[in-house]
Amino acid sequence: MIVLQLRGLNQFYGGSHTLWDIDLSVPPGSCTSLMGRNGMGKTTLLRCIMGLLPINSGQILFEGEDLSRVPAEQRARLGIGYVPQGREIFSQLTVEENLQVGLTVRPRGARSLPEQIFETFPALRQMLRRRGGDLSGGQQQQLAIARALVLEPRLLILDEPTEGIQPGIVHQIGDVILRLNREMGLTVLLVEQKLPFARRVANQVCILDKGRLVVSGGVEILADELVLQHLSV
Repeated sequence: MIVLQLRGLNQFYGGSHTLWDIDLSVPPGSCTSLMGRNGMGKTTLLRCIMGLLPINSGQILFEGEDLSRVPAEQRARLGIGYVPQGREIFSQLTVEENLQVGLTVRPRGARSLPEQIFETFPALRQMLRRRGGDLSGGQQQQLAIARALVLEPRLLILDEPTEGIQPGIVHQIGDVILRLNREMGLTVLLVEQKLPFARRVANQVCILDKGRLVVSGGVEILADELVLQHLSV
């Protein structure tokens, strides 16, 4: 069964038609990179999937269930982990408290943090008492991903996980995504601007241009001509 499927999705912002008849499939076990220049609708699309923005027509199917009328707060409970652009951790809460926020929406009501979180991000174990706002950008991104993984999701959605992150941490985040996807079988959908990073972690690519899905296929389609046409600034 396709993990995530969008059918004929349209979205308007005020009088602007922002997403046009989007048809997109995310197969189980895939890592799909959603790409495109700035302002092409990538973040808008993710926010529609999570119910943070309304859609005007079309369907959003998660494991065959239509999410179109499911409230945003319920979508995480269904098994979708979401790391928004800018991370949006709670700066005044400790690392441990940030992680515990994820426990509140777990469907099985677990009250202890999965050990897998600290196996994936061992540095966080040493930072449990530190406030989120005192962490570096890279550490905050690791915390944001870890918080999403507390849900034990079947789909992980990441919005520009490498934005504003130092190169060494970017490589570590890539390692984490590869491990989650290829070793643990977690399905991943991410928005990514860095071409080398997308080529490294993704096996499927979708490109948005002015709110339309113009290209989709295996990551090998990212040839120079396509990059020049749709991705170069």
